[in-house]
Amino acid sequence: MVSRRVLPLLLEQPDGGVRQHDVAVEHAVIAGWTGRDKAAVEKHIVELEALGVKRPATTPIFYRVAAARLSLSESIEVLGGASSGEVEFVLLQSQGRLWVGVGSDHTDREVEAYGVSVSKQMCEKPIAPVFWAYENLAPHWDRLMLRSYATIGGVRSLYQEGPVAAMRYPEDLIGRFVNESKWVEGTLMFCGTLAVHGGVRPADHFEFELEDPVRARKIRSGYSVSKLANLG
Repeated sequence: MVSRRVLPLLLEQPDGGVRQHDVAVEHAVIAGWTGRDKAAVEKHIVELEALGVKRPATTPIFYRVAAARLSLSESIEVLGGASSGEVEFVLLQSQGRLWVGVGSDHTDREVEAYGVSVSKQMCEKPIAPVFWAYENLAPHWDRLMLRSYATIGGVRSLYQEGPVAAMRYPEDLIGRFVNESKWVEGTLMFCGTLAVHGGVRPADHFEFELEDPVRARKIRSGYSVSKLANLG
């Protein structure tokens, strides 16, 4: 039996408005090292190698996590102080359509150094509740922008910024994933991230957004991070 998470999401309608639907997510996937630019992928690999993370066996690579880890909460709890967020666009297959949203692949960096799959499962995966129809984005897909902000010690600063064009196209990622598994109703996939400004580091509060400059709109969300004592 697979894990299952029902989320009250706001899905874009044909008239441009949004309507709430209870969406059942049964398969959660974290796609890693998804960049189109090999140099940018290498930069992120080196960034994580500095933290002790081994190079991936293949690029891209698809990690599975429990759907129960998906969160719409404004706060998450983590063990210790070595975890951090990273903004990613998110694909969702539901109601026979492909939807696009945004989330944070919050990851325990200490655990990541000895097991990436385990580290992905360690932390909740915050997502914004709003999803846009992919068909309305496809004509200007490369214009979309990802952005994140980290608040550390009371100071808020830009943490990541760049176009979704830095990552592989949705059709490419889905096609590569299908070679390993099945793309079915109830599948949600995080689709890769950008290099950070100033190095990977934990934050007290993390904000993430997806901007559609063509339609002058954004999906925004954020969460605070509560650290639980790690007693070893």
